[in-house]
Amino acid sequence: MLRSMYSGISGLRNFQTKLDVIGNNIANVNTYGFKKGRTIFKDLISQTVAGASGGNATRGGVNAKQIGLGSQISAIDTIHTGGSTQFTGNTLDLAIAGDGFFQVGEMNAGTLGNVQYTRAGNFYMDNKGHLVDANGKYLVGVAGPPAYAAVAVDDVISPPAVPLGVNTQILIPTTAQSMSVAQDGAVSFVDEDGFLRYAGHLVLAKFPNPGGMQKVGSNYFQQSPNSGVAVKNIPTQGGIGDVESGFLEMSNVDLAEEFTEMIVAQRGFQANTRIITTSDEILQELVNLKR
Repeated sequence: MLRSMYSGISGLRNFQTKLDVIGNNIANVNTYGFKKGRTIFKDLISQTVAGASGGNATRGGVNAKQIGLGSQISAIDTIHTGGSTQFTGNTLDLAIAGDGFFQVGEMNAGTLGNVQYTRAGNFYMDNKGHLVDANGKYLVGVAGPPAYAAVAVDDVISPPAVPLGVNTQILIPTTAQSMSVAQDGAVSFVDEDGFLRYAGHLVLAKFPNPGGMQKVGSNYFQQSPNSGVAVKNIPTQGGIGDVESGFLEMSNVDLAEEFTEMIVAQRGFQANTRIITTSDEILQELVNLKR
């Protein structure tokens, strides 16, 4: 059987995978915080017909003779470049200007755990005043002291030192007149008496290798053995990024790039089908040698 036929089959499989990745990118072009994928190929094993030889006193060296046997998927990368920022004017729409991730978790036996990470910053208040995401998971932060002193509205809040070791919910009283989120992640509100109070701080996470994180659906990422351990900090510190209230980060998918890659994948797929049909015609000629 001709080797070219199997090489063509491997190419078809790879370009099918590339089209799958492109299709997912385009499907999520309007998904908040989505990070696009990229497919990279590498060659498969090569069959050595003749090995290389070094030169001697009478003749020069000869290169090896090798025939490639196709291609395979080298990597499917997640590209963590920032997406464009859209202004919404909603206080709880948050965008990160930097490399950090929001943390969201679930309550279990009084502890906020099962933490996952996201760049989608569309958050809400539930019926009790907790800050949650669209799936009801609590936004992770550190809560302010329950009896933090009130200050006049035009004064500046000086929050206490923020302990980052314990994940907590952020609670806004349902009787609050208004609330705000500062660039450093400080969450404050104006109570029913017109005093400004400190509710807590957002805590972001940053990874040594964000490309190693695993997508788990619903705009969430989770830590993997190759992503490294999350480094947590409040916004504006440690290079983790600022929080911009009233904005949302859009998908980083570039439609022009994706359609170009789609054309490349389509033509590559067609070229590999030509390899298979041409190999088949040659095999047919061989079969027809004896009639």
